[in-house]
Amino acid sequence: MTADLNPERALIVDLAGPDLSPAEGRWLRDHPVGGVCLFSRNLTTPERTARLVADIRGALGRDVLVALDQEGGAVLRRLDVPQPPTPQGLGVLDDEAAAYEAGQVAARGLLELGINWNYAPSVDVNVDPLNPVIGERSFGADPARVAALGVAWARGSEDAGVLSAVKHFPGHGDTRVDSHLALPVVAKSRAALEATEWVPFHAAVRAGLGSVMTAHILYPALDADRPATLSPALLTGVLRQEWGYDGVVVTDAMDMKAVADRYPDGRGAGLALAAGADAVLVCGHGDAGLHDVHARALHAAVRDGTVSGARVAEAVARLERAMARFPGTPRPYPADRQAADEALVDGWAARMLTWHGGPVRLDPAGPVLLLAPARPDVGGPYGDSLTGEALAGALRESFPRLVYVASDDVGAARRALEAHPDAPVLLATTERWGVPDGVRTLAEALAFRPTPALHVALWSPDAVEHVPLPAVVTHGFREANLRALAAALRG
Repeated sequence: MTADLNPERALIVDLAGPDLSPAEGRWLRDHPVGGVCLFSRNLTTPERTARLVADIRGALGRDVLVALDQEGGAVLRRLDVPQPPTPQGLGVLDDEAAAYEAGQVAARGLLELGINWNYAPSVDVNVDPLNPVIGERSFGADPARVAALGVAWARGSEDAGVLSAVKHFPGHGDTRVDSHLALPVVAKSRAALEATEWVPFHAAVRAGLGSVMTAHILYPALDADRPATLSPALLTGVLRQEWGYDGVVVTDAMDMKAVADRYPDGRGAGLALAAGADAVLVCGHGDAGLHDVHARALHAAVRDGTVSGARVAEAVARLERAMARFPGTPRPYPADRQAADEALVDGWAARMLTWHGGPVRLDPAGPVLLLAPARPDVGGPYGDSLTGEALAGALRESFPRLVYVASDDVGAARRALEAHPDAPVLLATTERWGVPDGVRTLAEALAFRPTPALHVALWSPDAVEHVPLPAVVTHGFREANLRALAAALRG
């Protein structure tokens, strides 16, 4: 088998840590994969990460696609450069120029390290606000605006030298099942999908964007048996033949339970390639054996005729074209450009603050009581969240007399309210999944308190509906959001 027809050229794998270990280097020299996906565990100092990226290419002996998820907001892997805002916040701004610049900001922080593929933006339409995996990752609920802002963001990224990946085709915004954990089913008609979920993806295809990531979701109206990632009807029929898309199609991670539980032993990899995917993403999260399983499964799929040699060659050719268009040559990100980007991000954060019930201003010299979760749960694609101590530390720079008490302990929070009867109260919600009962209880008590009380929604704006207090929605919890919040509270 020639190197160009080796199906491993369609594999995208991950690594265990911040350095390429000798064993990983040997594995890459023996397996001519098409690229590597990095996670937060792989990123440390810029110098060390740039060396990791260079070592990956050195082990493979050629340029490859090195990817990660730098969407903005809650889904960020590199945090030591200007942090692009949540797509949801950009949807509030409804400013295509801002979306374009946000894509550029994300790209500049990646290409500095030699990373040339960003699995972003999500152009899923946020049809169901209780969706457990999209939420603030979406530009909104209006398909046309999601299309316009998502395409602008992706164009910004690609114009700055980083391949974008609009996701999750054909749409992940109308299910309450997380595909990391189980197989979602969206039982909508084709006409309904065309009117909503497909609008941004069709726009991305017309714009000629470089890659599309699939969804591990079953759409019975199009394919009653296979999720989109493995569906010839969707990947070849709709995306390739009907829409004429000739960019790279990359799968969502094949270790996610929506695929892995139903197609064990890597069997989904060959089916995805046969269905029309060009890149099969396999994340072992430290278990390199999973890469071997999928590599063997791809070879078996070629041997048994599941995947033809022509299909492998087509996939490899698309990946080669993408690498030629987006080479991984590091591009400097000078300090003055970073400062300008930080100013852009700060400006967006201030503009996207949304008040419900009128602004609340606090005396910087006076006491303030902050009630916030100690450490909210994260899951799915989210790598981190905002701890109560981190929020308190950020706000203390403006309100040095601020007292923080964890809202998880309702009894302690009540005692703090009694101990500080004259202090205005900030009740923060930082959870991804709903509002805890304890927070609702505290909010009801605060509604009768004579001093000001403000609900600060730092993740989900939908929490405002469940907390009967005046509120401010930050549309994110990153550094710029916290600076904007403090400035607004100071008036």
